Amino acid sequence: MSSTLIDLHFLPSLEYFCALVPFDNIILEKHEHFAKQSFRNRCYILSSQGVARLSVPLTSKGGKVLIKDVAIDYSSRWPANFWRSLETAYAKAPYYEHYADELHTEIFSNEKFLFDLNRRLLSLCLRWLRWDKIISESTTYEKIGSPDILDLRGLISPKKDFQGREYYQGLPYQQVFGNTFVPNLSLIDLVFCVGPGAAALVRGSQKKN
Repeated sequence: MSSTLIDLHFLPSLEYFCALVPFDNIILEKHEHFAKQSFRNRCYILSSQGVARLSVPLTSKGGKVLIKDVAIDYSSRWPANFWRSLETAYAKAPYYEHYADELHTEIFSNEKFLFDLNRRLLSLCLRWLRWDKIISESTTYEKIGSPDILDLRGLISPKKDFQGREYYQGLPYQQVFGNTFVPNLSLIDLVFCVGPGAAALVRGSQKKN
């Protein structure tokens, strides 16, 4: 099975990329309803104070809004706040200067909709990993997916610990802060810390069944 259907996250976690490793074709679910308390508009990084959550503010989170129609709220100047937090956390990371400019371009792209921003960021992450995968979007919502496409929608969620799932086992790498490894942060933590070695570490972090 070389295709998977998955929800689109904001600067996804290492677990997310471990789940994508086996697939050549990635279909992004564009017609689901926005799910609260999910990774769709949040990611986690490591700061000097420990794990920090970075979120994209949205104009509307109530009701049944399709993910493709969820708009970003720029009234709080979130890109500037996001970037300030990122610089504070990673300015001294070994590979920060190699990747920061590309990420800055995407964060300040002023995309109106969350889905479009997340897709741009996913494409950037895949380029960093040098993964040649075909990305497409669903054309309608199907509660039960095609039998020849693995349905991963909703399976990677912050509501449950990654250890209870079958994708990621947390292979340690040197992080900027602390002496204890913090697993399953956003891919940007890994890329800023290990640079070109990120793809090999993601593959090595796949949970062995």
